[in-house]
Amino acid sequence: MGKQRSAVAKYWRQYKWSNIFAMMRNNRADPKVCSDDFQGRLMVITGGTSGIGYVTCRKYASHGARIISINRSREKSERLCEELERDFGVECDYKIADMSRLEDSIRVGKELSEMKDTIDVLIHNAGVYLTRKTLTVDGFEMTFAVNYLSSFVINYLIKNKLKSQERARVIMVNSEGHRFAVWGIKLDDLNWQKRRYSGLRAYGSAKTAQLLSVLLFDEYFKGSGVTINAMHPGAVKTGAGKENSTFYKRFKGAIIDRLSRSPEISAEALYYLGMSKEVEGISGRFFNLTREEKPAPPALDMEIAEKLWSESLRKGWY
Repeated sequence: MGKQRSAVAKYWRQYKWSNIFAMMRNNRADPKVCSDDFQGRLMVITGGTSGIGYVTCRKYASHGARIISINRSREKSERLCEELERDFGVECDYKIADMSRLEDSIRVGKELSEMKDTIDVLIHNAGVYLTRKTLTVDGFEMTFAVNYLSSFVINYLIKNKLKSQERARVIMVNSEGHRFAVWGIKLDDLNWQKRRYSGLRAYGSAKTAQLLSVLLFDEYFKGSGVTINAMHPGAVKTGAGKENSTFYKRFKGAIIDRLSRSPEISAEALYYLGMSKEVEGISGRFFNLTREEKPAPPALDMEIAEKLWSESLRKGWY
């Protein structure tokens, strides 16, 4: 209880109504558009076979990008590459990995770090939302593992490669849902063993953790030509939540999906952030589609970011 009061005292005065109003305005806005070519450059994305990832692959391929998509399903990966090669005449490859498995994230990170090809844009898109607490094979809470730890591991393992390239853009598909972690993340209870599990709070905590990692990766990349940013992909219709109960899936189909927009707007924003000269050199920021916003105070806490970084390196993988 004392720690909760401490968090309230720490963040309460940092909350501004103007930031909430900005979020509400931006939620209704369309993304800015970039029409520049990406011919022959390489875009790497996690979760490219469905939803936002799928339309983003098509968007980049339509501009001539070479694609590497990191997915769980070999069948869907092969189908994606066949489609992109047929429709756009681009090179497409894939890596099979389950982002909930630490060993898969490590393997992919090492494979990417050893590539000779320059990675021009890296998009961390894989994510999950669960209404019930689930643990991974490694014993981590699933939402934390997929939405935060997998991207942290990959970024950490390829950070030297990206820096040596002297150019790259890393984009984290984050969420306005990070604001559900109103009083921040609990470093002593990342697996939700001491608190009652809530899907919204767990999701908010994982997305807050991802934003905190952006702060420190941004510090590492300063002056190197590499940028790292996070973005909210808009309230769009995707397959997220299919692992949940029948009640949730019916609610999502009847209410959430009907109020949602096409994931095409997410792909448009991800292409803009990956290619537009207007955001060249801009790093360490959070965008709602293509409009910059200030994240919730817990996502800007450098002290917690440093502690989370250290805790993440103690997870037995490095």
